[in-house]
Amino acid sequence: MGPGESAPRVVLACGEVRTCLLPALQALDSRAAAQLLGLRADERVLLSERPNLYGRSPDTLTGIDCPVPSSNGARVRAVGTVVARASLTEGRVLQSSAYFRATAAGPDRRRPWGHYLVRPGVVEPFGKLPHEAVAQGLLSGGRHGELDVGLIAGGLLTRLLRHPLLDQRPPLRSRPTRLRWVALPADRDDGPSIERFTLAEDELRTLRLRVPEGTPSDEIAGLCDDLALHDWLLTTVVRILDGIRLGAGAPPARPQWGPEEDRPAVVTALRPAVDHLLHLWMPRARVGKELAQLWDVLEEHPGFTRQWQALVQRIRDQLTLHAIPSPYREAEPAP
Repeated sequence: MGPGESAPRVVLACGEVRTCLLPALQALDSRAAAQLLGLRADERVLLSERPNLYGRSPDTLTGIDCPVPSSNGARVRAVGTVVARASLTEGRVLQSSAYFRATAAGPDRRRPWGHYLVRPGVVEPFGKLPHEAVAQGLLSGGRHGELDVGLIAGGLLTRLLRHPLLDQRPPLRSRPTRLRWVALPADRDDGPSIERFTLAEDELRTLRLRVPEGTPSDEIAGLCDDLALHDWLLTTVVRILDGIRLGAGAPPARPQWGPEEDRPAVVTALRPAVDHLLHLWMPRARVGKELAQLWDVLEEHPGFTRQWQALVQRIRDQLTLHAIPSPYREAEPAP
């Protein structure tokens, strides 16, 4: 940037979050989490014990020089760097995310890489950026060869899942989810808002935001990481309950019940959720103050915490019912 030049205006931020259960029988402690998330030797892993155990890797940069997707067919090439990072919550839920912010306009020709490296996470178009069309194109997913931050987030997650610390023995079955998001500038004097949150096919969620100009992209990414974590928790617990035949009738009478292997299937299926998931619900724990208010929208509709509390109560009710002795568990009287 030459003398007297002002910084180009940012008109778009975009990212994708991948969330999954750590494939390890036991949750990792803070020391092991630091080993897992140590992506760079020159920077330490961020560790926190309040309000829950949390680790976040240093940021890494991926250089890109490619077309960007657009909904109107406009052909726009962009150059810059994408930030990627990973986090681990309570030693149990692993997330990787990649994100960038794009300027309204850029030069007509590519600059030396040094120009882009001193602007981490900034992508500059050649010419003007049709940001509304590009935002829609990014949410919809582009064609092969176009910018795809999901590939960067997915590559980082794959790298972490192969770490020798992990024994590949998860305590329960679950599926990973993807949250793809874009953030556009809000109108002058308007606060942040959620325009649309969608559950799509193939475990994909999409989120379209409006944020005040100047909102740091890492804070937007932090909000989306938090949303992705809690959406994954809801999705996983719903599937655990859906996979159980609750109230399917009592088992046939047996002369005597054996030990652990004879425990009702419902208890066997629900116990991992209690041991590993139910204590993780903590929305806004690490969301910036200005963006944390967006959780109020999600609590109103669709009602994340309301649904979570209903699921937790349902699990506790089932465990209570199966703890009550029933006639089917009594041994036959002696002759």
